[in-house]
Amino acid sequence: MARKLAALAAALSAGTLLLTGCANPSTGSAKDDPTKPVTLKFWHGWSEDSEVKAIDASIARFEKLHPNIKVKATGNVTDATVNQALRAGGGDAPDVVSSFTTNNVGQYCSSGMWVDLDPFMKKTGLDKAKVFPKTLLDYTSYQGAQCALPLLADAYGMYYNKDAFAQAGIKRPPRTMSELRRDAVKLTKRTKSGGYERVGFMPNFRLYQNSPDRFLAQWGPSYFDKDGKARLAKGKAAKEFYATTGELVRSQGGYGPLETFRTSFGDEMSSQNAFLTGKLAMHMDGEWRGLFMKGAKFNWGTAPLPVPDDRPETYGRGYLTGTVVGIAHSSTHQNAAWELVKFLTANTDQVVAFANAIHNVPSTKAALTSPKLDSDPTFRAFLDIAQNRYSTALPPSINGGQYVVSLQDFSYGVEAGKVHDLDAGLRKLDDEIDADNLQAQN
Repeated sequence: MARKLAALAAALSAGTLLLTGCANPSTGSAKDDPTKPVTLKFWHGWSEDSEVKAIDASIARFEKLHPNIKVKATGNVTDATVNQALRAGGGDAPDVVSSFTTNNVGQYCSSGMWVDLDPFMKKTGLDKAKVFPKTLLDYTSYQGAQCALPLLADAYGMYYNKDAFAQAGIKRPPRTMSELRRDAVKLTKRTKSGGYERVGFMPNFRLYQNSPDRFLAQWGPSYFDKDGKARLAKGKAAKEFYATTGELVRSQGGYGPLETFRTSFGDEMSSQNAFLTGKLAMHMDGEWRGLFMKGAKFNWGTAPLPVPDDRPETYGRGYLTGTVVGIAHSSTHQNAAWELVKFLTANTDQVVAFANAIHNVPSTKAALTSPKLDSDPTFRAFLDIAQNRYSTALPPSINGGQYVVSLQDFSYGVEAGKVHDLDAGLRKLDDEIDADNLQAQN
């Protein structure tokens, strides 16, 4: 997971992958015979020992079913390295590629570097609408091209300190934003010197997984209109989001003191994580966090994040993302490559085994309801979030995740009190996103 987070951060900071030059997209008319002996090159980003072990086990299961196909896996590969190899082509380029960055699917599809998988699914009778949840299909396609498929997913919810809740007389996790504010205030403990012993819920956008797009998902925002124009200023989601996070900040002591406390936290993936050490009573994070909670000295639980007070029916929703996998346009073994992609993404037993091994959310409808899934109730809360009809993912863009970077930069200014006219600021943000997208098209 540490590798995954680092890869995502690198992709976002780069803004755009600059996939210069368009390939000739495959039409699924590859001529290779997938029953003949072949060796496929599979590049992925996983690097932790447990993750690599899970990948190797997955490949072994595939090779047992397809003894004529051998898979040579290369891990710890970044998106930038993959894209450089795909632009160069040749015998050293991979056949099957994966990415932790769903934001970049728009670039993968529009550039033609990742082939359209719809013709392969049609040839082999895979009905994607019956196999994969709609939200996951949405973030693996762009303008009608399904150039990727989901390879496990991540769902975001709330981790909470049950002992702290009991001490504060709170009986259950908050379900609405007003309940979140009320509980956060009750759970916040200040020191005599004016600092903090514990914060109820820290909304600061630079904290660990607190990228603004993730908490904003609780309002179900529309980032773009039907013509691809940014529309954050036109909807009410972003305005309500900033009003809520601003009130959370003010009610718990203000941005300056909270930010000072945040900078005292240990590394996210270490034993000094602020939630693990009791410095945060409630915390937004993904399903994988449970793997790192074994050393906690308090009772903890998981739940969906709260929703706006006027939309209680959406409680249970959350932000979704995940790993995506596809076939390189330059591969001369695309039919064989499809057999591997199909196995990794659509074989129920494989998806369940892989999900259990690396503690991620399965990415098919059948796997999400499999009795073989990890039965830990703290993990199953995230399975429910993944299946909630109101859960959302970021829409793909031709400019990759650059619009998320713009949103982050704007949000840092808002929380620090540097944006004095929110409406005007959001209009300027929309203009910036549109300008960046236009430049990416040229």
